[in-house]
This record gives sequence, structure tokens and C-alpha cells, in this order.
Amino acid sequence: MCGIAGYIDFRKRTPVGTIDRMIRPLGYRGPDDRGIHCLDNRYATVALGQTRLAILDLTAAGHQPMHYKNLVTVMNGEIYNFREIRQELESYGHRFVSHSDTEVILHAYDYWGKDFVHRLIGMFVIVIYSQDEERLLILRDRAGVKPLYYYWKHDCLMFGSELKALFMHPAFQKKLDPAALPLYFDFGYIPAPWSIFQDTRKLDSGSYLAVDLKERSLSTNRYWSIHSFYGRKRFAFGYPEAREQLQSLLSSAFNYRMVSDVPVGVFLSGGYDSSLVTAMLQAERTDRLKTFTIGFEGGNNEMPFAGKIARFLQTDHTAYLCTSREAQQIIPDLPYIYDEPFADSSAIPTILVSRIAGKDVKVALSADAGDELFAGYTSYATFTRNLRLLEKLPVQSHFMMREMMSLLAYLTPAGQSQIKHKLLSVSRAIHADRTIQAGRLRQLSAQIPVYFRKRIFRQMTVPHDTGYTLDFSSFDNTLDMALAIDYDMYLQNDIFTKVDRATMSVSIEGREPLADHRIAEFAAQLPLEYRFNSQTGKRILKDIAHDYLPRELVDRPKTGFSLPVYQWLNGDLAHLLDTYLNRRAIDESKLFQTDHILHIVDRFKRNKFYYKPLIWKLLMFQMWYSRWMKKD
Repeated sequence: MCGIAGYIDFRKRTPVGTIDRMIRPLGYRGPDDRGIHCLDNRYATVALGQTRLAILDLTAAGHQPMHYKNLVTVMNGEIYNFREIRQELESYGHRFVSHSDTEVILHAYDYWGKDFVHRLIGMFVIVIYSQDEERLLILRDRAGVKPLYYYWKHDCLMFGSELKALFMHPAFQKKLDPAALPLYFDFGYIPAPWSIFQDTRKLDSGSYLAVDLKERSLSTNRYWSIHSFYGRKRFAFGYPEAREQLQSLLSSAFNYRMVSDVPVGVFLSGGYDSSLVTAMLQAERTDRLKTFTIGFEGGNNEMPFAGKIARFLQTDHTAYLCTSREAQQIIPDLPYIYDEPFADSSAIPTILVSRIAGKDVKVALSADAGDELFAGYTSYATFTRNLRLLEKLPVQSHFMMREMMSLLAYLTPAGQSQIKHKLLSVSRAIHADRTIQAGRLRQLSAQIPVYFRKRIFRQMTVPHDTGYTLDFSSFDNTLDMALAIDYDMYLQNDIFTKVDRATMSVSIEGREPLADHRIAEFAAQLPLEYRFNSQTGKRILKDIAHDYLPRELVDRPKTGFSLPVYQWLNGDLAHLLDTYLNRRAIDESKLFQTDHILHIVDRFKRNKFYYKPLIWKLLMFQMWYSRWMKKD
């Protein structure tokens, strides 16, 4: 695990020492070592840099950038099956000098070319520069657990694990992308491949970026997509066999995430997913697993549930009750840790639990992706129910219903914006094609009300396309379509972003065992009823969990991290609204209709504003803008 950065300057104008400046802000991602590699060839100046968090092969042999023949690489992440790949390469005559997974990557690329990526089980961003081919290749893992930003303009390509690395290159221009801004206010994040800045992209999950130095060309391609597996023929075996095969896959994925030369722990919330990860791992070990849970004064407190699981499994458990003040003190740090606008408030408890775990371990397992693969969110039942209601409308009445709903929305008073949004959403979702209808319904449920979008911005810009506009004709049911969207959109752009930045901010490696691509491929080909039974999600995952844990310990309504942030903003943190959402601060960016924003804030303070997530999104954006966009 580490932070990586680099650039290719075809005009050879980048000052000496730039690559060192680019990796310095990433020091917390890798405090154990730092390395750079620079060279000039007839086409460009090429520079690679890395800050290392030593997890495998703690010796100097694991230093990066790493070289083999005329290849050089830097990597962020872990390849869990590197030992098996190494053994295969040794049978072909390859010889190794370290015990690191990075060296295996170089040899694998040398032997198989870019197709070596299909052999990897892991989370990674891998950068390989071939001096013989004069090509640079950057590959991102299938689920998008590890991040990469890149900027391409004026014959200069730069890239890094976080935006703050790119800020240090003198050619980087901080120009906001107006088509990305509405995406942030819709989702609370900016989905890949877009970013908040013009000419700047995120490398999408399961993709690679190829740069041909001779041609000065840049291209991106997808080497893996969850969508292709939903489109395959369903498994024909029965439910008992499906349980057995999934249980074997889970065991393999979980145990791979324990491969480490440093201490490993588990984030234990007491819910099904984290309890299953902990239970399966502890069942195969005599040493007690280290588990970590935090609770809060106010909000959801998972400590009692997690404590019962830990006692039953006899783990080495650490539980910490955080005060409201401790949680509130994290908020000023968020714009630096998440150097792109990001509005998931559960980043606060994720950072706090990472800080607690970081006192005892250097690697922590987080049980994300179960909901997106096995239909665990309660919103899936709501989505299915609403879609069934729309499908009951006769096809011949769709046009009339769209027009009627649109008219009703127009006639609804502005003060009833929640009702206006629902009427508009229904009118826009109704369509004869059920996949288009389902896609629009899912998209509209994630967006801010159209009324707010029109009123908060000074200029309305058509947003970039997102995953909701893809062709879903190969899906045989609309719930799988929603799962595929959430896997591509929400999981990589929200959940994995949150966990990566939170864990890295305290120099620990966050691993995602349920994000193993073999589990994703298997889940996508299961019959839907094995995953979603009537109104109950995660059917097969829960049944496996009950083999390890008493049902009464885990079978309860889904909660998740929740903090009383809106209560704080009307109390102890009211000064944040006064500082970042006053007239002068709002006017500064020239992005928003100031009077309307002030009206919204005033209604919120008087507890008369129903769409409270907009307040948090506005605050997080303004704090980010103040941290990164103000002129010194």
C-alpha cells in the first residue's frame, strides 16, 4: 500500500524536483519509504514516484520504483495471490530477489504482457513503464478499491493517487468542470471517470490507461466489467450447492486478505457482513483476531451488537465510545483528506475507527460490497415495489400519464418542493421500455430535486453522462440492473473512496474481502431468488452467516453509521454555516445563486427545510473550495 505519482512531459519543461514535490503530500499513505525514478528519452521526460507503506517484504528489497530488465513500476495496493503467480513464473525460469508482490508484477508483465492483469486477485493501481516499447501502462483493479487521478493537457500527462499530488505540478490548472458540479450535488461525490477539474479524470474501475510515447497518444480501455457477468446464463445448480460454492469462495477471499507481514485487524460493526468476515476467519485460527468498533454519543451506536459478536467469537476486541466533540473535530480535516468534494458524513466515523485500529494494526479489513452484490439495502425493496407500480400502468396510457404528472408538478406550489420532485420523477420515469423506465427511476431517486438544481446554480450546465445511461437490454430483471449500477457507481465512488482516504489518512491499509472479483462474478450469475427473497436481501449470505453465528445475534434491522450532523449544525457547529455559507463566501466562487442559498440556510436554521442532505453537500463543497481554490 502506498501513494504513487508521476508524469510524462513531451515538451520536457517540468522543473527538476517536481516528482519529489508531487509525492510529498502523499506521505501519510506511505510513511516507511520514498523513491523516485526520472529519465529523459528522445520523446519525453518520464518520472515515477512512490511513498511506501511496508506490508509485504519489509526489507529494502521491496523499495519502489522497482526495476526488471527495461521495465520500471510503482504500485499502490496488494496482489494477494502473488505467491501462486510467482511459483508459476519460476517454473518458466524466472528468478526473484525479493518476497514482494511488486516484483512478481514486473515478471508477470514481462512474460504475459498486459493480459497478466486477468491473473491478479487484489486491489491495485499498477504503473508500468517499458523503455523498450516506449509505452506506459496504468491498470486499476476490477472493483475500483484503489484510486487514480490523471490530467492530460498541453502535451503533459500527470497522475497520482490523490489530487493533491497533481496540484504540485506547475502545469496543473485548477479549473472547475461545470458539468461535474451537478453530479456532486446529485450523488455527494463525482463518479468516475469524471472529476471536479477540467482535463482531469479518474481511471475507471476495471480499466487501463495506455500511453504511447512515440505517437503521443493516450487511450483507456475496460478489461473487466460486472455488467458482462449479469448478462451470462444463470447457474443451474440448486440452492444448497450455491451455498457451498459461495462459502468456499468467501473463505478463499477472506484468507487472502490476511496475507501480510504486519498485524491485521477487522472493522466489526456487528452487522451481517463484518460479523461473517470475522466469524469465518476466527473459525480457522487459534490466535484471536483483533477487532475494532466505535460508538457515539447520539446517532447509531453499534458497540453493544459488535460486543456480543466479539464475545461469542472470542476475538481480541477494542471498543471505543467517541464523544460528539471528537467526531466534530474531524470535520475541518475532511477537505484535506478528501481533496475532491465529498459529502458522505460516514467518513467521520470511518476516520475515527481507523485511528483507533491504527494503534494496534497496520492492516484492517472492512466488510463492504455485500449489499451491492447481494441486494442488502432496504432501498432495493422500495425500488422494486415502485417499479412494479409503474409497470402496472397500461402501455397505451404512458404518454397521458407523463403529461398529467408533469402538469401536476408544474401546478404544485414551490413551497411543496418534495411533492414537486416526486411528481416530476414519476413523469420522467414512465416509459414503454421497462429497462429505460427502471434506469430513470433509479437515477431520479439518487438526484437532488430538480427544483433545487435549477435554483441553486447561477448557470445550469448539462451534467456528464453516468452509469445510468448504459445499455441494460441484456439484463433479465431490473433489480440486477440496479445492483450493477450501484456496484459501478456507489461502491467505487463513495464507499471505497471513503475507506481508502480514511484508512490512508492514518497510514493503515484498508482491505475489502467482499470486493474479491470472484465473489462478484459468482453473485452476478446466481438466480435472483438466491440473493433477494421477496422483501429480504442477502438471503444466501445471511444463511451462510447463520452457520457460524446464532441468528439472534445478527438478525436485526439494518442500521449503518449515522451521526446527528444536522443537529450539530444547528448547535455546536452552527459557526460552520456562518463561516462558509454567508453571502461573501457564497459569492466568492460565482457558482451559486446566493440569495437562494441563504434562503435555504435560513429555513434550515429554523428547522423548516426538509431536504437536509443539500445543506451538508453545500457545506462540504464550500469548505473544500476554501481549502483548495482560494488564492494565497
